[in-house]
Parts: sequence; structure tokens; C-alpha cells
Amino acid sequence: MPTDVLTESLTGPWSLVLMSLLVLGDAFFVVVPGEVAVTALGALAVTNGAPALWAVIVCAAVAAALGDACCYLIGRLVGIERWRWMRAPRVRQALEWAGRRLESGTATVLFTARFVPFARLAINLVAGASRIHPPRYLALVGIAATAWAVYQAAVGAAVAAIVPGGPLVAVPVSIVVAIGVGALIDLALRRSRR
Repeated sequence: MPTDVLTESLTGPWSLVLMSLLVLGDAFFVVVPGEVAVTALGALAVTNGAPALWAVIVCAAVAAALGDACCYLIGRLVGIERWRWMRAPRVRQALEWAGRRLESGTATVLFTARFVPFARLAINLVAGASRIHPPRYLALVGIAATAWAVYQAAVGAAVAAIVPGGPLVAVPVSIVVAIGVGALIDLALRRSRR
């Protein structure tokens, strides 16, 4: 019985709202598990048929793009030096790194940063502060957010299609796989910076 209640609550209409809020919050607070929520619902879409995989992808992409756009707007309106936390040495270092990266190629950086939590925040704040043309920025962020949403949901869906045992097995396994793939991407990015 508890398994049925859990599955029903995770596949109901509120699951997409909760996932979207987590993804939106993830734009500002890197500890919010937005990626995990998208991966989990991607797995549930395959094992239970609900929510629909396309709905998971659309909601995740819209929430991710909206979160990035909000960070851009903060950078544009407030700048990157107003609040004390922005002047902390590690944050300054990240923001300077983001500025250098944006100068070398906006599209590449926005796509790459979409997959690296703190880098995403720094890139979007600096993009706003440096006044990158809004329509260009929004188009690139929309494409990057959609690619990210497809990737995250696809990891969950692929694991759920391969691993037997229903949602109680597919969801945790897909989350572990997504975290592992994310860790490998972070490792590869760190090595490429050296």
C-alpha cells in the first residue's frame, strides 16, 4: 500500500509543478535537486506512463530557462558587486572566470554551464551584467535548457526501460546514473581547464 501511495503522488499532476519549482530554485541555490527531480520523473514516465515524458521535458525546459533568465535579469539590474556574497573571494573568482568564458564564446559557455550548477549561476549573472543582447541570450538559454531537459529526462527514461523492477528500482538507479554522468562531465571540464 505505501508503494502505491508514493507512486500515485509522484505521477500526479502536482509532480510536474513540484519538479518545475525545484528546477527553478536550482538556478539560484545549487543544493536544490532540480536535476534529480527531472531524472526521477523521466523514469516514472517510462515505468508508469505518467507523467508523460514530453510533459516532463517541456516543464523542465521552461523552468530551467526561466531560472536562468531570472539570474540574467538580476545581473543586468543589480550587477555582480552589490551584495556582500558577490564580493567573497571564491565568488569573485567564479565571476571573473565566467566573464573570461563569455568573451570567448557565448553559445558554447551557456550550453556548457547548463550542466555545471555553480558555473550556471555565475555565467547567467555575468551575462546580465555584461549586457549580452537579451533576444540572443534568451534564444541560446532556451535551446540550452531544452537540451538539458531532454538529457536529464532521457537518462531516467533509458534506465527505467533497461532496469527491471518498476519505479522503486528505476528511480533510484536512474538518479545514481545521472549523478555519475554529471560527475564525469565535471571531471572532464576540470581537466580541460588545466
